[in-house]
Amino acid sequence: MKKEEKTNVMRVLDGKKIPYESHTYKPDATMTGEEIAAILGEDSEKVFKTLVTQGKSGAYYVFVVPVKEELDLKKAAKACGEKSVNMIKQKELLPLTGYVHGGCSPIGMKKQFPTFIHETAAGFDKLFVSAGKVGYQIELAPGDLITVAGCRLADIVV
Repeated sequence: MKKEEKTNVMRVLDGKKIPYESHTYKPDATMTGEEIAAILGEDSEKVFKTLVTQGKSGAYYVFVVPVKEELDLKKAAKACGEKSVNMIKQKELLPLTGYVHGGCSPIGMKKQFPTFIHETAAGFDKLFVSAGKVGYQIELAPGDLITVAGCRLADIVV
């Protein structure tokens, strides 16, 4: 029997004794978050993506939003107390967070940045986020994600 590959996210959750379920899928470079939700057999409102921004001050912020939604940069800036925020360049993601595009998770980044999750997360029993590697997702309780990633609930989508 093949042993399941553990990602850094899974090791962090195991270390904190936070229950989760891991899911894998065969990734495709053109796959959208909504397609991933369909593969998981889940409503796309429960599958979240992790976005990293930089504020006008130079500080970095993480936003976790449903895959079918778009981050509202003005609302995001307001949530973190910045004049403005912009998405970081894709090439900056790995050195900054330790994760690649399509495999970025709010859990287990190289450094903990202020993290905000869309307020709808609180309404679910379970939600999905990347497990830190393309083709890997974890399913966990929103409260556990909020605790482990230090998330704050906010209205941050268009």
